[in-house]
Amino acid sequence: MRTQVGIIGAGPAGLMLSLLLAQRGVESVVLEARSRQAIEQTIRAGVLEQGTADLMRELGVHRRMEELGDEHEGIEFRFRGRGRRIPLKELTGKCVTLYAQHEVIKDLVAARLEQGGEILFSVQDVRLEGIDSERPRIRFRRDGDALDEVLECDFVAGCDGFHGPSRASIPESARQEFVKTYPMGWLGILTQAPPSSRELIYCASDRGFALVSTRSPEIQRMYLQVDADDDIRNWSDDRIWEELRLRLATEDGWAPIEGPILQKSIVQMRSFVCSPMQYGRLYLAGDAAHIVPPTGAKGLNLAVSDVRVLAEALGRYYRDGSAELLHRYSAICLRRVWKAERFSYFMTQMLHRFPDHSPFEREIQLAELDYVTSSRHGLATIAENYVGLPIEWDT
Repeated sequence: MRTQVGIIGAGPAGLMLSLLLAQRGVESVVLEARSRQAIEQTIRAGVLEQGTADLMRELGVHRRMEELGDEHEGIEFRFRGRGRRIPLKELTGKCVTLYAQHEVIKDLVAARLEQGGEILFSVQDVRLEGIDSERPRIRFRRDGDALDEVLECDFVAGCDGFHGPSRASIPESARQEFVKTYPMGWLGILTQAPPSSRELIYCASDRGFALVSTRSPEIQRMYLQVDADDDIRNWSDDRIWEELRLRLATEDGWAPIEGPILQKSIVQMRSFVCSPMQYGRLYLAGDAAHIVPPTGAKGLNLAVSDVRVLAEALGRYYRDGSAELLHRYSAICLRRVWKAERFSYFMTQMLHRFPDHSPFEREIQLAELDYVTSSRHGLATIAENYVGLPIEWDT
């Protein structure tokens, strides 16, 4: 097999890249380890920055997002029993859209296949060869086949997540990895209930962090901070609701609307960055290159900004032969990645209870919350980071 760009991974990064390349007349083939059904049914939350939602519209994959998604003009920070609103649109002119990641994937898969694009699902034993040459190859096997197939390409885009083979193909001597592990996880639930709040609530309770989000008029998403090593079997539905009520309580008696819990799981929290994000003809994008804690709602959006840069760089290469933007890919992306990591770290530190924090450090957290929600400059800092910083092309 032969193509111009071999893309490993059919998550938001890989699929969006294939659509952006097609828009520029560049051929690609996407390889995905899981089945189409699996990637479309793996439920993950999604907060789309304004730029991500706008790109969905530009690519013509916005119909379901506008039907099923929920545009939010603000968010709430809640502490000491009171809520303070951060008016995103008023401060920045931009909004965020709540639209689950697996719904985004459904839209992108459908659009790419409708174009006649090639997505190979359920491939196994993916190996990268010759990534430091002008003719890299991706060797793989189809589900159940004993024989290898080889995809020859000009470039490889590693969009295969944290555990995929792409990053591991870069020699350890050629990459530096930055890691921060947090001592807590998020226990997330899907509940069958009407929305408890019109906008997202980020709650910094003395008992730990809580988050109220939405999925649809009938299904809601909520989260609780738990210990990093906790087991979901320790959390009965009754215990979850009791803890949500205690953490989210306000002076006016507000309480979440309860319903049957349809799904619950615990997600670990960490920050990770690989630098550089390129080696030879291999370019990393999305979770293959960086992980952020979910507090800042940046994961999917960083993946999208990565591939916007990569698609433009590859488009210029095939249009006029210039590799200048390809050479600067890591520098451009990492500038935005580290700012998103900073914001996610800031939100995590400010909103969560840490086991080693003293009473002094707890009061510092509360003072920080009081400041950023009572100063217009503090509000603007939260708002402009939350709706998404621009890509800075000039490095």
